[in-house]
Amino acid sequence: MSTVDTARYTVIGAGLMGAATAWQLAVRGEEVLVVERDEPANAQGSSHGSARIFRHAYPDQLYADLTVQACDYWDRLKINSGRTLIDRVGCLDHGRGRDPGQLAGVLERAGVEHALLSAGEASERWPGIEFSTPVLHQPHAGVIDAQEAVASMIDLAVAAGARVLTSWPASGVERAGLGFRVSGPAGGTIETSHVVVAAGGWLPGLLARLPLPAGAAEAVPPLTVMQENAYHFPYRDPQQLWPSLIHKDEMQVYSLPGGRDAGFRGQKLAEYNGGRALGSAALQDGIIDPANRERVIEYVRRNLPGLVPEPYAETTCLFTNTPDEHFVLDTLDGITLVSPCSGHGAKFAPLIGALAADLATGSTEDGDSPLVPEVFRVFNQDHDAGPAGRSMPVSGTVRVA
Repeated sequence: MSTVDTARYTVIGAGLMGAATAWQLAVRGEEVLVVERDEPANAQGSSHGSARIFRHAYPDQLYADLTVQACDYWDRLKINSGRTLIDRVGCLDHGRGRDPGQLAGVLERAGVEHALLSAGEASERWPGIEFSTPVLHQPHAGVIDAQEAVASMIDLAVAAGARVLTSWPASGVERAGLGFRVSGPAGGTIETSHVVVAAGGWLPGLLARLPLPAGAAEAVPPLTVMQENAYHFPYRDPQQLWPSLIHKDEMQVYSLPGGRDAGFRGQKLAEYNGGRALGSAALQDGIIDPANRERVIEYVRRNLPGLVPEPYAETTCLFTNTPDEHFVLDTLDGITLVSPCSGHGAKFAPLIGALAADLATGSTEDGDSPLVPEVFRVFNQDHDAGPAGRSMPVSGTVRVA
């Protein structure tokens, strides 16, 4: 039997970005309905599990500065939810492709505590890791519990009056009724004034079914969904505390303490964008690439003597990438797109939710005009067809994990 629901704001997707946007809209007193194709932070999306890196080091000053702003929202989320969502284990950047000295300059300008260590100094402190270049240490970086963060933001949104429909995949959006009609399972529909699309890896399949003005969908950068491979390697010394790591040399690798995902006994490790390219999250198969597994095991054998080079668990996850690795965050004619994040968005989630709420409502919490970085915005703000034109970051293409 078909059903009809109504809400002023309908948020499609209950991962980190959708949950954050719903929270920020709801606490502003807006009527919010969240629809999720499965459950919030489910394993088919990009926000499941207990291990995402929070760090400040970026070659682009914009992103480093935004991490500082994001901290304010993470602190607010911690206070309001009563949950500790970031484990401050620190983060190390090293390798010829990371330029730790240049990153240190960015952090200095951002006002972020850091230390630039020699390879020898770092080896003494972290004997389980091989270093061949200077090392940037960010002591207040750490590991985000993504699943708990989603749960916290959804709980706060619901407490502020939002509603959540699970097992409700949105199949399309059309202009009708209050402004839009969102179609779902079993003939169900939602009449809504504004649609926020935070569908992550499912956005490529949904984009063509959004009633955007002519030419607007083409302004969105091409999206590539990567099915990444991630592995958990056991610690040789379970008492040794490990930080998160970004290492770029012959390959770019990120690793972090695996938390619940690793049974608290191993380091999660992956080659950045080393997986298989997909057209949409709907095409994922969850199969580990054997060649990638061997490549990562060999990396551990050479560079991480503090780990046993035999993964005891492995999984796949999704990155939804833009060609320049910038986020997409913009609004046009009642539809707000929220951030395919190119694998580095989790740390910004509550801030992105606030920016998305600003765009959707047309004002900040204080009533000011939204201040979303122009490089995130893709639409011509005069509402003409065609792209707004995204400029490149000051320091070149962003390279992140």
